Amino acid sequence: MKAVRVSTLLAAAWLCAAVAADAIARAPAPVGVELAPQRVSDRVWYVQGDSGMVSLRNEGFNANAGFVVTDDGVVVFDALGTPALGAALLTRIREITKQPVRRVVVSHYHSDHFYGLQAFQEAGAEVWAHRAVRDYLATEAPRERLAERRASLAPWVTDEARIVAPDHLVDGETVFRLGGLTFRLLPAGPAHTTEDMMMLVEEEGVLFAGDLIFAGRVPFVGDADPSAWLAALDRLSAYRPRVVVTGHGRASTDALADLALTRDYLRFLRAEMGKAVDELLDFDEAYQRTDWSRFSSLPAFEDANRRNAYNVYLRMQREALGVR
Repeated sequence: MKAVRVSTLLAAAWLCAAVAADAIARAPAPVGVELAPQRVSDRVWYVQGDSGMVSLRNEGFNANAGFVVTDDGVVVFDALGTPALGAALLTRIREITKQPVRRVVVSHYHSDHFYGLQAFQEAGAEVWAHRAVRDYLATEAPRERLAERRASLAPWVTDEARIVAPDHLVDGETVFRLGGLTFRLLPAGPAHTTEDMMMLVEEEGVLFAGDLIFAGRVPFVGDADPSAWLAALDRLSAYRPRVVVTGHGRASTDALADLALTRDYLRFLRAEMGKAVDELLDFDEAYQRTDWSRFSSLPAFEDANRRNAYNVYLRMQREALGVR
């Protein structure tokens, strides 16, 4: 009987060790990159991601996120690009304030901005996003991107990573108050995405612009509509915030000047690719002919520019044919 009991105990111990090892393998690795909150007003901070594209080197930390500390809780804007980064951001917030995170507002559902939502949801925060995100979440694209990130960003995106859908959908300009501050949610899409949303913290004069502005690097145009994006930038200018926290790059204290790079790049793409379409050039010839020197020294140019140009070339073709 004693031998049987010992054997049973050994088997149980082995099973527990196997379960623990499996849990460790599934848990995301701690981040090695530094998340250093930068204060832009009395109650507003942000963390600034790497200026390049997502990579193993930056562990998926290439976008910005911010948070606002009120007298009755914290409002977070975006959650970064991996569950591990989301957990690290939550830790940084807790080092600054004991207030609980009440709400996370998501600028748009590109993976570098929302994969960290798991940590905040598990901490009890409510997730808000624009209603248009439902259409994206109903496609296969989120699952395909998650599969790609599990391969390209392991061990910071693991099998335990999941798509976190919004708890609350915003439809149209929305205002809420929390802890003595006024938050104005400003739908801006279709621009960078159909579900783009900005957040203005009125008393602080701080606007979280998401990926409407890329500071100091080439924007990611992807499948965006540059014409609508330019119109959204014009609307952004009207709010005249004191500080703009961009989706990528440093925060701006001169919004009108700093949005010029994004605006000029989009205008340049439309002008050059539109001219190529008018002249019936194929894309390769159009791309080779274009003088990119104004932008070629910027971070992310090599990774993003050709794809950006091709998307705009196709859009200009559709415009020329009168196709939406």
